[in-house]
Amino acid sequence: MKRLLLIAALALAGCATQVMQGYVGKDVSEVVLERGPPINVMDMPDGRRAFQWKTDSIHSMPGTTYYSGNTYGNTTYGTFNTVGGGVYSQSCVYTLFGQKNPRGSYTVVGFQPPTLDCE
Repeated sequence: MKRLLLIAALALAGCATQVMQGYVGKDVSEVVLERGPPINVMDMPDGRRAFQWKTDSIHSMPGTTYYSGNTYGNTTYGTFNTVGGGVYSQSCVYTLFGQKNPRGSYTVVGFQPPTLDCE
């Protein structure tokens, strides 16, 4: 099961990074219009401002049921076993860095890449 989740994460690798890269050079207000307000805003020692967004997701994985039966006359006897499956939740935090611009807002100048499982 964990192997399947890792393969899925690797297959999507780069997706979140590409989206975040697309915001570089844009005003942070554009990000707010698309993603909603950030959950956290903080000033960095180098003069930049960090904006953070959080996403929560729930994934369900199907289980597999194995059945084994024997028929005797008109009656079938059997057993079954279900393995795997379940519901998994995940929270990811995405950080964009902004620099104050002449309009009094912030221009996105960079980002912190998310962890691999959040790509």
